[in-house]
Amino acid sequence: MNAGAVRQRAWYEREARFIPAHHQPAGLIDLALMRGIESHRLLRGTGLFYQDILGGRQFISAEQFLRLIDNVRQLRGGDDCSFLFGQQLLPGHYGHASHALRHAQDLQQALDRLVLLRRRLSPLLTPRVRVDDRYVYLHWFDSCGAGAREVFLMEACMTAVTAMCRWLSGGPLPWEYQLRHSQPDYIEQYWVHLSEAVRFGCPQNVMRLPCEYLFKPWPHASLTVGQVAEQTGLDELAAADEMAPSLLEALFDYIHKHVRQPLGLERLAEAQGMSVATLKRKLKHHDTHFLQQLDQVRTYVALDLYLSKGFTSDEVATYLNFNDKANFRRSFKRWTGLLPSEVPGRLA
Repeated sequence: MNAGAVRQRAWYEREARFIPAHHQPAGLIDLALMRGIESHRLLRGTGLFYQDILGGRQFISAEQFLRLIDNVRQLRGGDDCSFLFGQQLLPGHYGHASHALRHAQDLQQALDRLVLLRRRLSPLLTPRVRVDDRYVYLHWFDSCGAGAREVFLMEACMTAVTAMCRWLSGGPLPWEYQLRHSQPDYIEQYWVHLSEAVRFGCPQNVMRLPCEYLFKPWPHASLTVGQVAEQTGLDELAAADEMAPSLLEALFDYIHKHVRQPLGLERLAEAQGMSVATLKRKLKHHDTHFLQQLDQVRTYVALDLYLSKGFTSDEVATYLNFNDKANFRRSFKRWTGLLPSEVPGRLA
């Protein structure tokens, strides 16, 4: 096999058909059908037919799934549709991946499995977990070019984790929520399905919980069953050649690894084995661009340094290779909408 063929499988893009239509898409379809939306209107433009979904062997792309979400939103599924969709997402009914999540021993293991088996459990958003001395943070990033559907997906995925934790742990956990979008008119849906500890207009989409909840045992979990399901789920993904990250995940990882070094579009394109023009085209197709991806990672790193490690502004600027501190402050304001001194919860 030549190097080009190997490189092509280093990631997948939004046209790749890897999402079983009878898993999460079917759940959204059923929710819309129960609200009186006709199936032919619901599936318009998706390339799907309802009978194909019932066969249980149809795989769709992220692009098709996002079009389905568009149709639900346009056909007035209701302000609570994303939240009700989220209520049923996790652990879900997605074979071994869901079985592994259902038998997580504690929150730490559940989050590890959510990340490890995300191709089945969270196909449109990438969950990333980090932990400091006080909190566990669950970040959500676009994996396939969600664009305007990001709000719907954030509402669904945050609700999914909240509901799963409540069920598997035996009670509600005191999650706090930060969302990038502005506060919507239907704020009561957030209070009902998440909590009142929700803030809008934030630099990142992230859930936060005190670390003390990470290793509290969850009842009714089976250690052996969970371990076997996790390994079988991984084997299943490997056999289907589905262990690769999405293009946006691969770019995030590369930028994160080299965030302290000068990094331009040319270097990023070369590292991915493509021309600058090709990378620009792919990013546009994923509803993003180079600077947005770079700023996203810089925001993630800068806030980690501020909130978890207690860095000063000068130290963060130096870490991110800014020689001009005033330029760093202006850049940080552009990334987050805040000055460094305005970051809530800073240690220093």
